[in-house]
Amino acid sequence: MSKMLSVFSPTYATHIASLPPLFLLPLFTALCFFILLLMFIQWGHTNERKLPPGSMGWPYIGETLKLYTENPNSFFSNRQKRYGDIFKTHILGCPCVMISSPEAARIVLVSQAHLFKPTYPPSKERIIGPQAIIFHQGAYHLKLRKLIQASFLPSAIRGSVSKIEKIVLRFLPTWENCSINTLQEMKGYAFDVAMISVFGDNQDVQEMKKIKFWYQCLEKGYNSMPLDLPGTPFRKAIKARKLLNEALRKLIKKRRDNEKHGGGLLGALLSAKDQKLSAHNLTDSQISDNIIVVIFAAHDTTASVLTWVFKYLHDNGDVLEKVTKEQEEIQRRISRDGRCGLTWDDTRRMQLTNRVIQETLRTASILPFTFREAVEDVEFGGYLIPKGWKILPLFRSIHHSEEFFPQPEKFDPSRFEMPPRPNTYMPFGNGMHSCPGSELAKLEMLVLLHHLTTTYRLSLSLSLYVGLPLHVCLIVYI
Repeated sequence: MSKMLSVFSPTYATHIASLPPLFLLPLFTALCFFILLLMFIQWGHTNERKLPPGSMGWPYIGETLKLYTENPNSFFSNRQKRYGDIFKTHILGCPCVMISSPEAARIVLVSQAHLFKPTYPPSKERIIGPQAIIFHQGAYHLKLRKLIQASFLPSAIRGSVSKIEKIVLRFLPTWENCSINTLQEMKGYAFDVAMISVFGDNQDVQEMKKIKFWYQCLEKGYNSMPLDLPGTPFRKAIKARKLLNEALRKLIKKRRDNEKHGGGLLGALLSAKDQKLSAHNLTDSQISDNIIVVIFAAHDTTASVLTWVFKYLHDNGDVLEKVTKEQEEIQRRISRDGRCGLTWDDTRRMQLTNRVIQETLRTASILPFTFREAVEDVEFGGYLIPKGWKILPLFRSIHHSEEFFPQPEKFDPSRFEMPPRPNTYMPFGNGMHSCPGSELAKLEMLVLLHHLTTTYRLSLSLSLYVGLPLHVCLIVYI
């Protein structure tokens, strides 16, 4: 023991201090390396044994480059085949655990959801707003979800059929005998539907134009590199976010001054106190942030799904023919009844068309996965998920599993004639953070498909497009 202590004696310390600086540097480097090596060995013995299988790739970079250079579907499926339904990786600067079994997805999203909080990059929070529902859990999230969900229940949106139909009839004539960018046109359509759902019927045209303009500026920078430098798309998006917030605050103030608060989701958020869901009204910032996130969720994904619907109908002529016959029968019923437009009950009769939408949601899997973060060390499936690690339920992998959906690459709406097995079909997520606007999204798709198939015929031109898996142009003819 005395020999060990003598190493740290003043005499030895004096000798070390007297060494030239050039000698100290390699000594210090070697000492640090030795300490790090011991820590690595200790970490490996204590934790590596419990972590899921997989590769963490290069330091910091992880496997991000592989993810970007490979087909993302292949990236995940290859690792699933190699490591199983639970595996680890390191992407986008984060250690992650991927899961691709229905049971595991249910644990993360439903039964043990309190252990896995929703998580997004800080840049997304800056653009959408920190008070948005998607960034929260607990009482605040629950209160907001009740308000938003109530505005998009079937009982709340059944009266919107005629309003959505008016938007369709305004859009369709502009597509006649011309080629259009389907995704962009669908974004315009879904945005107008979202505006009615959020702000109600009585809208000031100039106010809506401002909100739409600044939102579109914001959207252009949403998926850009988060470089807050002059001239970058991200900086422009941040600026647009401030101006959009100002426009929304003016509208909120005007609605607050009106005791009726107006319709739509905005009216529901302003009336939160009256519904006894909170002891206090929501603040302007809370309302503004949640209006933005609902518009974002309501228009982007719906537009993408509709674009894929057109693609699949084009590729499957027999399905398109059957959908057209179903919609023509509904049109004949409307004529027999002496009506001039669709009703909610009409949309409930569109069973085949609805199955086409379901199969599109499965095949395209617009939401391929979702991000969660472990709020503490979690034992999961016999493995350890350390606190702070991301966990990603891979919806697309589940939707394309041969076990749950035979011939998963085949577009076959008939597979939804029977309900899918529990937790195998999650196009809108699952649990408390699932999409509350799913019924509205399906409704606006059904209304558009009714008029498109009964009045027009479709011709699609497909080409590869940088930044999108498929660029679809639609030509419509009377």
